[in-house]
Amino acid sequence: MTPDVHEQAREWIVCGEDLSGPQQAWLQSHLEGCPSCRKYAETAEQLVRSLRAVPVVADRSLVMKTQMRVRSRARELRQTRERFVLIAVSCALVAVSSAVSTQFVWRGFEWLGRWQQLSNPVWQVGFVLFWMSPTIAASVLLLAQGTHLSSNGASRG
Repeated sequence: MTPDVHEQAREWIVCGEDLSGPQQAWLQSHLEGCPSCRKYAETAEQLVRSLRAVPVVADRSLVMKTQMRVRSRARELRQTRERFVLIAVSCALVAVSSAVSTQFVWRGFEWLGRWQQLSNPVWQVGFVLFWMSPTIAASVLLLAQGTHLSSNGASRG
């Protein structure tokens, strides 16, 4: 079902400046040829101007509460940004230290494997487990902390 051209024009009049170029061009051409839609557009424009002319006064306590919340949120965002920078620097340092130390740890495990007369797959699995253990430990700690935080958050709410 195709909407009536006048209904479409009125919908687009309400949209105002949010219309695309072709929509604005169609609306302008329609308003030039349709007196009722042109009257609707003029009335809508006059209503918007009237509403903008009415001053809005907020209660002093509302303004103070809003300012306090905005400052608090700004502080939270600043702290989050600072934490993110610390995490990014830490990740970069870990990546560099891992890249540098991997060859030395690999050679150490290779030497231990030969010294203990272990087959290559055995000492290589040991290397992988050794290398992954900090990640696994950190994941468990973060998971435990996240679980703790979510249970504390649920009891507060």
